[in-house]
Amino acid sequence: MKSDIEIALDANMKPIEDIAEMLALSKDDWEPYGHYKAKLSDGLIDKLSDRPDGKIIMTTSINPTPAGEGKSTVTVGLGQALNQLDHKAIIALREPSLGPTMGIKGGAAGGGYAQVIPMDEINLHFTGDIHAITTANNALSAFIDNHIHQGNALNLDPRRVEWKRVLDINDRALREVVVGLGGPVKGVPREDGFNITVASEIMAVLCLASNLQDLKQRLARMIVGYTYTKEPVTVQQLGMEGALTLLLKDAIKPNLVQTLENTPAIIHGGPFANIAHGCNSLMATKIAAKLGDYVVTESGFGADLGAEKFLDIKTRAGEFEPDAVVIVATIRALKMHGGLDKKELEQEDLSALEEGMGNLKKHMETIEQFGIPFVIAINRFPADTAAELEFLKTWCHTQGAEVSLVDVFTEGGKGGHDLAEKVVHLCESTTPALNWTYDLSDDIETKIRKVAQTIYGAEDIEITSKAKNQLRRFEKAGYGGLPICMAKTQYSLSDNPALLGRPSGFTITIREIRASVGAGFLVVLTGDVMTMPGLPKKPAALNMDVTKEGTIKGLF
Repeated sequence: MKSDIEIALDANMKPIEDIAEMLALSKDDWEPYGHYKAKLSDGLIDKLSDRPDGKIIMTTSINPTPAGEGKSTVTVGLGQALNQLDHKAIIALREPSLGPTMGIKGGAAGGGYAQVIPMDEINLHFTGDIHAITTANNALSAFIDNHIHQGNALNLDPRRVEWKRVLDINDRALREVVVGLGGPVKGVPREDGFNITVASEIMAVLCLASNLQDLKQRLARMIVGYTYTKEPVTVQQLGMEGALTLLLKDAIKPNLVQTLENTPAIIHGGPFANIAHGCNSLMATKIAAKLGDYVVTESGFGADLGAEKFLDIKTRAGEFEPDAVVIVATIRALKMHGGLDKKELEQEDLSALEEGMGNLKKHMETIEQFGIPFVIAINRFPADTAAELEFLKTWCHTQGAEVSLVDVFTEGGKGGHDLAEKVVHLCESTTPALNWTYDLSDDIETKIRKVAQTIYGAEDIEITSKAKNQLRRFEKAGYGGLPICMAKTQYSLSDNPALLGRPSGFTITIREIRASVGAGFLVVLTGDVMTMPGLPKKPAALNMDVTKEGTIKGLF
């Protein structure tokens, strides 16, 4: 079978105006970014406000493993399958970050014959949204340091500047840096650091803003640091919200592309789910719901991270409920959760598979707790044996769960027909009743404990003295009514990435809490999770090249 990039480069793409015409968009509703990409108007959501919403289907998965789960692939394939079955479906995805693309994880454009295209452009610079966020974030950093250098009228304590610079690449050497060295004319020396761009609060702000004016108001509320008397200093006090909004005026517009089968796809925003809230933009999801009968979207990583934040944060901000959830699992990943090494996955092992089912069971319980109907999608791999597939299907049936065998990677939309039919049935025959994990009126510690115990299955939480002080300060400042965004390893239900499967009796360590007031939530850092990842020993970039004719090689 051809590689992902070879399949993508051979695709029969329709001009973007044809995709816009499929959605009955007028020329005022979009603007072209080349032949196959477009920006949707930021006023489109208001224009469509009187239309009824289509059904929203959220895709999540078990905890990811090096064996692969294929959540984005299933998302794209399901959208293609719905259209093949004459349903008007639109896909809404996040934008890939260069960090994982050039590092180890890979992009987020699907795979095989279930991809969004132009895959190479989407996985690299796309329409420049992430670069605009990088620029806005670092412009704010520059203005913060300039304010301190030019007399510090706001009395901002250089030791308590919370705002970090960002870069859209994994670079562990930049986690902790010192700026302002070189004497008086070079600025005031202070400790600083870098996050990856997709962990920037500006990314979260853009993804949760409902329009350009809301974006500006959220940017104004962002806290950059604290005074010597520990009072918060905001972007509005610096007078920077107008300039930041100007830098983001195009980035806030959702991007329109297509799949290999020419299904419309809106790709916008890209916060990570392990260190941010892990969902594509609210504007993209809501526009897709107005333009299509079905919207297939996804949340990052497993249901313990992306789905929890989609349901506890994004639905509150957007005032909507998903109609169905797809939980993606693979035989390979479940066997790894059952104790097998990656090198052993090609061999049949029903014992390891059975042992790994605990991880899937916990994610099923999580979605059940939220009150949303779901179907389990078994993303098939070539080495899966008939006995393993039968075991998994039988196990799902004994749990009372709908299950579908999916092969969209090799068959495209055709390989997802059964899943599409089951999803449509769920959407049409059941009424979701979203049950959030916590009430906004709960205090911060109670919210954290509810997520840790209900979603992760933890026995308890342990809060460091630093986090306790932050918790008390944020409660006193009036931020206690905000949702929480847990920053946790994606590999385990616990905060220890080595604990696979369904661990029990563990404690979640809360080491730090950060106020993302502009985004509208508190970020709770657990364990050793990093907001600036590092590169692996052999980064994926080592395999990448471009020929003299301009043909991309080795992207995937």
